[in-house]
Amino acid sequence: MVFSSTLFLFYFLPGFLLLYFLAPTRLKNAVALIGSLLFYAWGGLNFLALFLGSVVLNFYLIRLMDAAMGWQKRIYLTSSILLNVGMLFYFKYANFFLGNLSEVKTALGGEALHWQQVVLPIGISFFTFEKLTYSIDVYRGVNRPLRSFWDFLLYIMLFPKMIAGPIVRFHEIAEQLQDRSAFDTVDQKLAGLFRFVIGLAKKVLIANALGQEADRIFQLNPAELSAPLAWLGAVAYTFQIYFDFSGYSDMAIGIGRMLGFQFPENFNNPYISRSITEFWQRWHITLGRWMRDYLYIPLGGNRVKPARLYLNLWTVFLLSGFWHGAAWNFVAWGAFHGLFLILDRLFQLRLSRLLGPLSIVPTFLITVVGWVLFRAESLSAALAYLGTMFRLDWPSHSLVGLSPEFWTTLGLAATLSFMAALPRVERWELGWLTAEPMPLRRAIGLGLLTVVLFLLSASYVVSSTFNPFIYFRF
Repeated sequence: MVFSSTLFLFYFLPGFLLLYFLAPTRLKNAVALIGSLLFYAWGGLNFLALFLGSVVLNFYLIRLMDAAMGWQKRIYLTSSILLNVGMLFYFKYANFFLGNLSEVKTALGGEALHWQQVVLPIGISFFTFEKLTYSIDVYRGVNRPLRSFWDFLLYIMLFPKMIAGPIVRFHEIAEQLQDRSAFDTVDQKLAGLFRFVIGLAKKVLIANALGQEADRIFQLNPAELSAPLAWLGAVAYTFQIYFDFSGYSDMAIGIGRMLGFQFPENFNNPYISRSITEFWQRWHITLGRWMRDYLYIPLGGNRVKPARLYLNLWTVFLLSGFWHGAAWNFVAWGAFHGLFLILDRLFQLRLSRLLGPLSIVPTFLITVVGWVLFRAESLSAALAYLGTMFRLDWPSHSLVGLSPEFWTTLGLAATLSFMAALPRVERWELGWLTAEPMPLRRAIGLGLLTVVLFLLSASYVVSSTFNPFIYFRF
């Protein structure tokens, strides 16, 4: 069940919030856990028992690790990591590796392999990272392990963040799992509701409208595709994935705030970045921080020689691409970004300082090209699409027939994406919801805007059958 569905908006969320707010403090965790189990079971009942079994094993492995010393401590940590990574590898990558092995075998004259396709459990990439961060944080002494298994299960399964993040590291909400009274205020609930509705509007009013046209363009036969139309499809998808994913993150953060949880921010106007390095400091922030703290720094970080540093960067982004999807185009997407991160280190950061705000343009174009690798069904399809984008024939009639609604939505998406390039706008965005206590005038304004945006979004959800969620498959 996705957040922008009628089932979630009109039945699950109101019913859950009503029970949660009416429950006494000592029972709120129980209500949140039961709601999270029901939420996951709706879309992944076949995997619920396996998932719960892995959580039980992880919980007791870490308890044993915390009580152990020396090499025994490392053995328990290694066992926990192998358990979690092994599950992720099997469910997400078995089909990829067996498929490629079958193609190699066929090319060498052998028979193709036959196997039963492995079904991907919902949200496995995100909750695997959270189980790993729990294990590693306890091993490093950042936090003591939770005493209650039910609190640990709630940390992993808390439904707002379970399907597509943000990736919440254990130490970020360890205390909130046991006491959220500091954030249980009317201002927090109002801000959370508004944040949820903003995310819903970004998802259904902008991302969906752009996604319909982007899907149509990417599905065209190459013979029907002109360079201008290919660029338009790529740009439409560039804005679609941002408003889709950041909208979902806004909804998750908003629900968390209504429950008294403070989830970390996941996006910060990524398309105003002046380099690919800055882009990754603004895009999917929780993934970037996870990769930095649990992979890049353990590999040596910035403390190694330049050649090793570049290898580390490329390794991290190859793995980041592979984490997003088990296909060669995702690996190519990771390698593409890794290449530009290395170029940033070599000279592009100096170039961005020379160009100033104008460096937003080449950075955005690089990002658009990268999204084609991400969006295409295969690496060969991505290369064919990119070949069309960089053809020299630009027929003037190729953009005829696009609806006024699409052009209006595209203009709105571009405006909202780039207006934070003005420093005052970005400061206003960062601070306008954080003031506590919230002034009455602001509360009234937020309330009215929330009602209007919710009515518009709800009417779209009820009337439209096009409601994909890009990151749902990760």
